[in-house]
Amino acid sequence: MAPKTAQKPGYRCAECGWRTTKWVGRCGECQAWGTVDEEGARAGVHVVQAGATSGPAVPIGDVKAEIATARTTGVSELDRVLGGGLVPGAVVLLAGEPGIGKSTLLLEAAARIAERTTVLYVTGEESSAQVRLRADRIGAIRDNLYLAAETELSALMTHVEKVQPQLLVVDSVQTVGSAQTTGVPGGVTQVREVAANLVRLAKERNMATVLVGHVTKEGSIAGPRTLEHLVDVVLSFEGDRHSRLRMVRAIKNRFGPTDEVGCFDLHERGIEGITDPSGLFVSRRSEPVPGTCVTVTVEGTRPLPAEVQALVARTEAQQPRRSSSGLDPFRVQMILAVLERRLNARLGGCDVFTATVGGIKLADPAVDLSVMLAVASAAGDKPLPSGLIALGEVGLAGELRPVRDVRRRLSEAARLGFKRALVPRGSLEEGGRRRPDEERALVPVGPVAFAPGFEVMEAENVWDALTHVT
Repeated sequence: MAPKTAQKPGYRCAECGWRTTKWVGRCGECQAWGTVDEEGARAGVHVVQAGATSGPAVPIGDVKAEIATARTTGVSELDRVLGGGLVPGAVVLLAGEPGIGKSTLLLEAAARIAERTTVLYVTGEESSAQVRLRADRIGAIRDNLYLAAETELSALMTHVEKVQPQLLVVDSVQTVGSAQTTGVPGGVTQVREVAANLVRLAKERNMATVLVGHVTKEGSIAGPRTLEHLVDVVLSFEGDRHSRLRMVRAIKNRFGPTDEVGCFDLHERGIEGITDPSGLFVSRRSEPVPGTCVTVTVEGTRPLPAEVQALVARTEAQQPRRSSSGLDPFRVQMILAVLERRLNARLGGCDVFTATVGGIKLADPAVDLSVMLAVASAAGDKPLPSGLIALGEVGLAGELRPVRDVRRRLSEAARLGFKRALVPRGSLEEGGRRRPDEERALVPVGPVAFAPGFEVMEAENVWDALTHVT
């Protein structure tokens, strides 16, 4: 009888599930670093017997939905992104770069909530005295706001037992570890174990929980991908360190929309929500400047005017540079190719730089036409007409495609004082149908119930649009 050989331990990637027989620092499938962890010897399928239940199954109509009703945080912009507020028992993951203001925002929200219920704020990155200094600066001292500095999971759970909070804030989940789990705090195994226990605790106590998460150099949330699956809501905190403007976006939300954005102003006295951010992303100047064009993007239900800037400069370099800030670089390259092929623009020997004003990131296809007009204006060194906004998606054949929510965008532009708009043909017609009397490619529609004197023009392709405005 042949001797039995010992079964070797296996290793598994926490991101994609790729398996290997030896440990490696980088996954061979998804190329992620530090996600391969030992899973032990491969075992067969275990037969699980029926066990005790946490409660009887009831008809869905008998379940009380009021328990899961969102409750306001007291910060209107944060409520907008969350879908009305925090739901009891929900676990929220707030991720962002270091020093961007995550702790300030959560301390402000915790102080507002502590005015009506008990809140426990657990810090693992700072001391209690450091958090107290920030609370004094932003006016977040409340009797029902409890503070603890802990990095051990068991100690954190003891604080929860004693304080009995309705809201738990953990800053941050990467600094908390468990002595019962191998690895160092912040590692894949530790983060997964800590998050799973905190989620279980939140569901058992019907306690809203907010976890602060770190991000990697690429901007993604650090730790295993299962961390995002465990929580109910994933929020991304964005902003430029050299600017006071901060934006919160919902990446995942089981209780509300995922396309809303909240705008905040971070200053020395704390952080405040900006209820009307229109105009923050548009430059103020007395005379038109070549290479600039204004568009209106839609973030959730909020139209936001934004300015696109372009600079085209001759270069002697063999490989001209193409740089984009706040715009999708691949989409900008596509628009440049359309300009060269359909409009005979000579950009091969030029550096082309494109950017947005105010640090806003634009991924809306409606921005295409404004990018094209800004680059064409910069290349010809001719400014566009003042008071103009441009909306439309540019196709590879040079056609302009209608975008959604055109009337809402135009109404916001008219409210801010713009006088004319250039949109794809059929944008104002229901279903994008062409009117029988239209013969020209460019049709001045005239004043359209947005504001007195507001003119809307329709263009069929990029050539007609460029001929009209330059």
